[in-house]
Amino acid sequence: MAWNWQLPDWGEFTYQSKHFEELEHDFMHLSGQALGALSHIEKDGKNQLRIEIIRDEALRTSEIEGEHLDRDSLQSSLRRHFGLQVSSDNKLVREKGISELLIDVYENYQRPLSHELLKQWHAKLFQKQREDAGEYRQHEDAMQVVSGTVHQPKVHFEAPPSGQVNDELNALIDWYNEQHKTKSTTPVAIAAIAHLWFESIHPFEDGNGRVGRALAEKSLSQSLGRPALISLSTAIGRKKGDYYAAFAKAQSGTDNDITLWMEYFLPLVIDAQQLSIETIDFIIKKGRLLQTHQHSLNDRQNKVILRILEEGIYGFKGGLSASNYRAITQAPPTTVTRDLNNLVTKGVMTRTGERKSTRYWLKL
Repeated sequence: MAWNWQLPDWGEFTYQSKHFEELEHDFMHLSGQALGALSHIEKDGKNQLRIEIIRDEALRTSEIEGEHLDRDSLQSSLRRHFGLQVSSDNKLVREKGISELLIDVYENYQRPLSHELLKQWHAKLFQKQREDAGEYRQHEDAMQVVSGTVHQPKVHFEAPPSGQVNDELNALIDWYNEQHKTKSTTPVAIAAIAHLWFESIHPFEDGNGRVGRALAEKSLSQSLGRPALISLSTAIGRKKGDYYAAFAKAQSGTDNDITLWMEYFLPLVIDAQQLSIETIDFIIKKGRLLQTHQHSLNDRQNKVILRILEEGIYGFKGGLSASNYRAITQAPPTTVTRDLNNLVTKGVMTRTGERKSTRYWLKL
């Protein structure tokens, strides 16, 4: 079996484009829909939207690599950058790193792709935690993606030797910049090919997945001429196994026909866009809720509602319980019961279940 980069047609990716015209149309349509919805959000709400989407991308892109970040630290780092108030000055290195990378993607998406940019992203990601931060791999051993035990490893992919990395990236960089200049390839197709191509080169010792997904989001934003404001990694995380399976099929075979990869990636982008539109809708409804009830609730109730809203679209997993309310407010049980009943009466929350199974949900 040969890897994709070992085949004669490497770098000359082909696919059956007729299958994807409708999805490309959906991408542009949903992008316009999201832009229209954004016009209904005030400045602070737009900043909050950026924070939530970038935060979710940071959390999920790290989780895909098995790294679980501190959500509050990410939130604080992003709020500080966008000039919003922060409740603490908790600066954790890993959270700071991925935040800086994704903020750069958001703010500087129009920059041409270059070796310098890729190395800068890698250096931001690792924040001097690695000696080779910001440098391509140089070891002579094969760069392999493996799983299983040391004694029985399963090789999922082997990347080009380190000595080829610079030349391989030159080809990708030239192609990427030319496509964005001439627009001879459709937006989602450029992002799909760039992501697959980059991951197949695997230029760094670590962090390739996070940098590669950042590259895909940069490409989508560059095609739109504005930040795409989507979290690809949130969509990927829903069925992570499909992501790896799609790579496995695209990186091995007898040619570089990537129709199957495109069949995976294009719907993924649409899914990510729909999640973003849901987030925009959530921000709008959140603003209305706070505006309507900000003066009619006590401090405890406001504190709990703000805490639930911090969780994003779906709130607390499994709903809010009386014990959750008590933990957040430190209020006695009788006060908790009175506060929750009052929130239901005012139409701020709905109640499901009975006794210990009772749960409360924000009525957005």
